[in-house]
Amino acid sequence: MEITAIPFAHQTEVVSKTLFDNHLKLYQGYVDKTNEISSKLTSASHADLAAANATYSIYRGLKKGESFALDGVILHELYFQNLDKEPAALGPRTHHLLDRHFGGFEMWNTAFTASANTARGWCILAYEQRTNTCRNIVLDFHDDGLICGSYPLIVLDMYEHAYMIDYGTDKGRYIQNFIGNIPWGIIEKRAAAFMR
Repeated sequence: MEITAIPFAHQTEVVSKTLFDNHLKLYQGYVDKTNEISSKLTSASHADLAAANATYSIYRGLKKGESFALDGVILHELYFQNLDKEPAALGPRTHHLLDRHFGGFEMWNTAFTASANTARGWCILAYEQRTNTCRNIVLDFHDDGLICGSYPLIVLDMYEHAYMIDYGTDKGRYIQNFIGNIPWGIIEKRAAAFMR
């Protein structure tokens, strides 16, 4: 099944248009690779399937590439939505989650900032369904560190390409600018997906 890139427009004060446009090219690359891998998996021969093994095989390489590329697409889409310039206050569902699981916005902000500072790839506020808990999780790669059954609420790209053009090595300023511009209306809609 082929996927199509979502068109995103620069609607943020977090990053410049130059950085944003470059980032979109990277995202398009993940979309293209996801489609290429899907096509190869669909057309895999019986010989490729029979030769599949955990040490090395073409099929293993495709399956590992599939999760990396598709997670790259999904995480970038959630991140770009987090850059939307939608004015909204912290909604009641999100407020409840931050109070219940972190002791309020300020405690969450401190913990999220610390998590983002440790991240080599992504920092995510996720609702983890197994324990019904919100957690700040850190991914070093698109497919490394993601907790199964977790639902991303806030996604922050911490790869250096996401901030270096605008912030240099001052990732702390990037993190705080991101948090200060979170489109809480979008986060509230995500929280509504599992809070009935």
